[in-house]
Amino acid sequence: MTNTNNKKPKCINQFQNAVVYILPYLNPTELASISSTCKTLNLIVKSITAVRSSDASRTFEKHPIPFINNNVDNHPYSYFIYTPTQTLGFTHDPTRQPWGSFPATQLDPGPIRNPTRHSCGSCSEPRPDSVDPDPVCGPTGGDGCGCERFDGDLNRVGLIWECGSGCQNRVARGVAVRVKIVRSIKKGWGLYADEFIKGGEFVCEYAGELLTTKEARKRQLTYDKLASSGKQTSALLVVREHLPSGNACLRINIDATRIGNVARFINHSCDGGNLLTVLVRSSGALLPRVCFFASRDILKDEELTFSYGDAGLNPNGSKCFCGSSCCSGIMPSEHT
Repeated sequence: MTNTNNKKPKCINQFQNAVVYILPYLNPTELASISSTCKTLNLIVKSITAVRSSDASRTFEKHPIPFINNNVDNHPYSYFIYTPTQTLGFTHDPTRQPWGSFPATQLDPGPIRNPTRHSCGSCSEPRPDSVDPDPVCGPTGGDGCGCERFDGDLNRVGLIWECGSGCQNRVARGVAVRVKIVRSIKKGWGLYADEFIKGGEFVCEYAGELLTTKEARKRQLTYDKLASSGKQTSALLVVREHLPSGNACLRINIDATRIGNVARFINHSCDGGNLLTVLVRSSGALLPRVCFFASRDILKDEELTFSYGDAGLNPNGSKCFCGSSCCSGIMPSEHT
């Protein structure tokens, strides 16, 4: 029977709704399985893949952050859950996050937008539309800022204090410069500058799951097994902050393997790289943010790197491909 009116059959509308609301939540393996069922779904999956390849940040950051693979292999992007800030760790698999959708001109009711709110544990602030400083969760600086102003001399700075929203040392959130994620044969994905970055400029923070040391050690054992078989590399960063007393240090475990931002793609360099790791402490926050600043002028298309640590701690570590003149040949990996 011919449908003489302009209304679409109910089954087609239901199919379209399923495509719009479900497919953006699927991982690459699930999408590949779906795409092989029919030409229409294959077309939709290609559209989702194109969107994912065009912006790793899912619009959470000020600028799109594309994946670039110039025929190195068949990986158009790397799948992970995106967070622009630190988040409490999950002992189970994290909640799915929409990423990519079919054009609204072809399917109703349109693409899914990303969540516009994040939680810091003590409050809920709107997600910033840029990396400009947003209000600190906690006490403000009162009638003025008494902090010693950070002058960009990164040779003597390892810690920056923010006393409140009016602090002259306020460091931006998220990713502050244009970057891109490029695929290479030996190192896999790496983060590259997509514009000139001046020495001393804030680049990005290292976002991911905040873990207890017990959970970090448990996960590292799993990651080491996967890495030995070539199935997965981890993005678990361990930073130690020496406390003012000088008698103790605070261990900070940030795992961006499952949930993180694009800092998870920054590779190691035995010469120290072009990024300096700085802890940024904010008033009212228990733990500091781990941030990266340019240690020197960085040219467009130059890879962003930093030192993971002392390779001597793990003589049986993975092979290093940093290419620096002082390369030890072994990737650092401490005993967590």
